[in-house]
Amino acid sequence: QVRLVESGGGSVPPGGSLRLSCAASGFALDNYAIGWFRQAPGKEREGVSAITWPDGRIDYADSAKDRFSISRDVVQNTVYLQMNSLKREDTAVYSCALNPYYGGAGDTDELFIVDEYDYWGQGTQVTVSS
Repeated sequence: QVRLVESGGGSVPPGGSLRLSCAASGFALDNYAIGWFRQAPGKEREGVSAITWPDGRIDYADSAKDRFSISRDVVQNTVYLQMNSLKREDTAVYSCALNPYYGGAGDTDELFIVDEYDYWGQGTQVTVSS
């Protein structure tokens, strides 16, 4: 019973910061990736950042790479997304998701293949406005 629980969303002014958390449980995998995705009203879901087990690979979307930082707590199986210098266009529902195929036969190193993320959290709202 895979469970992914996000927290840390809220409303901040432009230039502010938020730290999102994703607590993952209910699975036993040697290789996997946990990613952060976001979806704004009327827009398609897009990858923001991802991190892998056991090797700790990290990737960022171009819009996030200079402002956001992803990290993991291996013991607690929790992923964090520190978001700084937030912009209005960052407003979206942010969801974390589990990719159980990472590192398996036939998988690639691409971390933002949405169809490979089989399990999703409920999402947390991030609103950036003045």
